[in-house]
Amino acid sequence: MHANRAVHSGVTICGHTYDQYLDMVRAFHKHIAPGVVIGGLMVDLAYRNLPQGEFFDSISETRSCLPDAIQILTPCTIGNGWLKVIDLGRFALTLFEKHSGNGVRVYVNSRKLDDWPELKSFFFKLVPKKEQDPQALMAEIYLANTSIFDIRKVQVDLTCLKSRSRRDVAVCPLCGEGYPSCDGEICLSCLGKAPYSYFGESGSKKNQAQS
Repeated sequence: MHANRAVHSGVTICGHTYDQYLDMVRAFHKHIAPGVVIGGLMVDLAYRNLPQGEFFDSISETRSCLPDAIQILTPCTIGNGWLKVIDLGRFALTLFEKHSGNGVRVYVNSRKLDDWPELKSFFFKLVPKKEQDPQALMAEIYLANTSIFDIRKVQVDLTCLKSRSRRDVAVCPLCGEGYPSCDGEICLSCLGKAPYSYFGESGSKKNQAQS
């Protein structure tokens, strides 16, 4: 069975038709990724189990696909700090009231994947990506809808989510850039913790920091 537009009527995701959401995924993620589509169904389920009219923050327990679904459908983004990515390697999200911490966690129940072979293969990486059947997978995502998820009420520990304050900023004596003074006498980059090096200067800052 092909997941085409003819069979998508009646399904909505956070007020959008299924096909409207697919278009949103394509525009934001640059292609229709199965994980982002599944994530949209998860966000919708979470929203339907939260009080209306309150302000919510979010947590994604994976860096893969799910954060994009949250950013497409909610005001929560990584940039504004309302979306926290805590990479536990689980395909799960939490939406919670930002002041009380009360919320709901939606996650994929692995036991419920047994009835959906393409979805099970996708989540457990049972076959190489190039050998997957994209149409069959998308069809199962649509048909399974929210049946593969579980949802539980949670109390989020807000103290664990506080962003590191950057009120006190110092100028690094090595690179001359501003950095959080609580990191020490020089910035973390000059301590060799940057994920890059400048052409012709590989290791120079790290050597200066150690000298």
